[in-house]
Amino acid sequence: MSRIAARPAKLDQVCADAVDIARDAITDVVDASEVGEHLEVIAEGDRLVTHLFECHLAGYRGWRWAVTVTRVSRSKHVTVCETVLLPGPDALMAPGWLPWNERLQPGDLGVGDLLPTAPDDERLAPGYLESDDPAVEEATWELGLGRARVMSRFGRQDTAQRWYDGDHGPEAPISVAAPRTARCGSCGFYLPLAGALRQAFGVCGNLYAPDDGRAVSIDHGCGAHSETLQEPEAHVEELPTIYDDSEVEAVAVSRASGSVEGDEPAEPYGHG
Repeated sequence: MSRIAARPAKLDQVCADAVDIARDAITDVVDASEVGEHLEVIAEGDRLVTHLFECHLAGYRGWRWAVTVTRVSRSKHVTVCETVLLPGPDALMAPGWLPWNERLQPGDLGVGDLLPTAPDDERLAPGYLESDDPAVEEATWELGLGRARVMSRFGRQDTAQRWYDGDHGPEAPISVAAPRTARCGSCGFYLPLAGALRQAFGVCGNLYAPDDGRAVSIDHGCGAHSETLQEPEAHVEELPTIYDDSEVEAVAVSRASGSVEGDEPAEPYGHG
């Protein structure tokens, strides 16, 4: 079945000529200095036209005053339907609205703040279901603990990827600058995590390391590795001083007249 294209609205000339009426509708609300030149006329429907004017309001660069006018059939009297302020193609606009949970960034939670978790958060799964993490299930059974929700497989994967790509993964500047052999997995201060993340992550326990108390990837690294030992400096033996007596030349040394040494004969000094 073929579709019939919608007929474009025909510009009503009587409404199109009502520029002054449209301008007066704006100046009844704002000062006349805030209304600029007439920009264009848009046909909205039969005997329905919108006039656009420049907007000179501070902070509304690129916005336009829009006044829609109409008239009844066979009448020359034009009436105003509405007056609004609309953004133009180059309008300065605020960023699009986002829900609070999408605007929240790491570090935004302060002391005393409460951050509710959505009931359908995909990072969590009901605690009565298997967490698909054997270590979690074993610990829960042994200790008799029960949690309403536990981290789901998606939640663990998302966490692991975030940690791995962050400041405590292999591509962190401090890790790249460290020796290739100084990896956390071979460090004595590395405390592996329990559960499914054990194979890739642990916690740094080195007081002097910048990552102390933080989760690090097994291939992260820094200069505080437990096996980073300072190489001893090579001992250099000093060579003894050797004098060649065959090259000694006797030189007379003069003494001041009247001194004690002046009555003694001159002694020869070596001059090589």
